[in-house]
Amino acid sequence: MSASDIERINTTPVMSSATIFNQVVYLSGQVPKNTQLDIEGQTREILTMIDQLLAQAKSDKSRLLSAQLFIKNLDDFSKVNTIWIEWLDGLATPARATIQADLVNPAWLIEIAVIAAQQ
Repeated sequence: MSASDIERINTTPVMSSATIFNQVVYLSGQVPKNTQLDIEGQTREILTMIDQLLAQAKSDKSRLLSAQLFIKNLDDFSKVNTIWIEWLDGLATPARATIQADLVNPAWLIEIAVIAAQQ
């Protein structure tokens, strides 16, 4: 086994947006680009970014294995959950953890990290 069997997407000196190993896609925590949006807008923006990254990694949300949602304000939990359910639209749900967290950027209201199987 060597580093050549690991694929990385959108790599920076700090991290990769996605790492693929053994047909499993590990997405780093995705955060909103537009911090002016409310919790609903930030959540939808992040889920769109997740869809795009999973597609780049030859996967999609139907292949989700696990998800971690980091929410700044737990009062937003029901709004996030409603959007999450709409986004999955009847697909099998992954294992999931939801954590209240002080995020690195105070304007971020949510961060989402997922793991998925490749197709």
